[in-house]
Amino acid sequence: MLILKNATAVQFSPASVQEGIDIVIEGDRIAEVGSNLCAKYPQAASKEMRGRIVMPGLVCAHNHFYSGLSRGILASIAPCPDFISTLKNLWWRLDRALDEESLYYSGLICSLEAIRHGCTSVIDHHASPGYIAGSLNILRRGFMEAGLRGMTCYETTDRNGGLVELEKSIEENVDFARLIDEEKRKASAPYLVEAHIGAHAPFTLPDTGLRMLKYALDSTWRGLHIHVAEDRYDVSHSHDRYGIDPVVRLDDAGLINQKALIAHGLYLSDAEVDIINQRGATLAHNARSNMNNHVGYNQQLTAIERVALGTDGIGADMFEELKFAYFKHRDAGGPLWPDGFLAMLHQGNAILEANFGARFGVLAAGYTADLTILDYTPPTPLQAENLAGHFAFAINSSHVDSVMVAGHMVYEDKAFPQSVEHLYREAAHSAKKLWARMDAL
Repeated sequence: MLILKNATAVQFSPASVQEGIDIVIEGDRIAEVGSNLCAKYPQAASKEMRGRIVMPGLVCAHNHFYSGLSRGILASIAPCPDFISTLKNLWWRLDRALDEESLYYSGLICSLEAIRHGCTSVIDHHASPGYIAGSLNILRRGFMEAGLRGMTCYETTDRNGGLVELEKSIEENVDFARLIDEEKRKASAPYLVEAHIGAHAPFTLPDTGLRMLKYALDSTWRGLHIHVAEDRYDVSHSHDRYGIDPVVRLDDAGLINQKALIAHGLYLSDAEVDIINQRGATLAHNARSNMNNHVGYNQQLTAIERVALGTDGIGADMFEELKFAYFKHRDAGGPLWPDGFLAMLHQGNAILEANFGARFGVLAAGYTADLTILDYTPPTPLQAENLAGHFAFAINSSHVDSVMVAGHMVYEDKAFPQSVEHLYREAAHSAKKLWARMDAL
């Protein structure tokens, strides 16, 4: 048992700030939250917070850990005048060049970086067409070695190998979900990694692929994680080939439910928004990625009931992502204030609850002890009414002091419990080889 003593307890939705709070951790759960609890638990170890902020852990709702070794990429990349050419010239070449070694270091480094920036959970979406079978377990290994909670899946697609690639993608998703189920049955300790059933995007999924995905969902009891309408091309393709909106097509195939996670969704029709809301699905909003790819702005953001924040592979700094999401929204003439985006940050915890069968995102007894601790001294009063303003205009990842996942400190006093310097050196060496393979494609 551990007591985080004299903390400033912060919660996101509804916003609250309480000073002088003790938080009792037992196993992977919060046992009690209140004042002066050390006397009640005299045998417990305690860690003095000295007023530091203790808050529910940050969740990145959409990421691509396979892109971790693309930072500062020096491979030869042809001009990319539009989104599809960006996919073909950069990302689809990178994912084809991944092998076991580069994927391992990419996933592990991304897991460490996520923790260092205050994340306790990341929801990943993976592709490596040259290395499909077993790839998700390599990513799981990185999550586990770093101590990060998360989810991953393989993006089912036909873009490289037609029916054969579809079959291999589905098989990897199903095999990984069953591996997780077996691990849960055997494990005496809390498990950290869950599975979605992944799919790339409707424009690389023929009807045969949708039927395969439906089988995978039904046989594993998981939810779909897919990009939809990230660019107008996805919508145009669906209208041209199938005569309907992409989300309508997915829903007709029985793929949209309360576990479904839809990334981007920039060009959704009113009918598609209604489907997402009626089915209880979640939209992952990735503001920085949308800006980087020059795909436009999601004008339906305020109409969708469940929106979480993701990064789409641009690291896992959710403080920065919230700021960009808010400022871009204001620049686009949107009506939301910072508290709307703090609520989106909180929504990531609902995704975890739908998949892990536990409670997340609240500092209260019975909730999972996934916590982010900040060493932030506010120059102005910090209270519920202005908490979101501090997040939008001041608090950033440099304030992350410690991170707890499932009751264990995976980053404490601005340091990892294990040496990581050699991992970064090995990752850099692996990146050079990955870039060379890209140039050979």
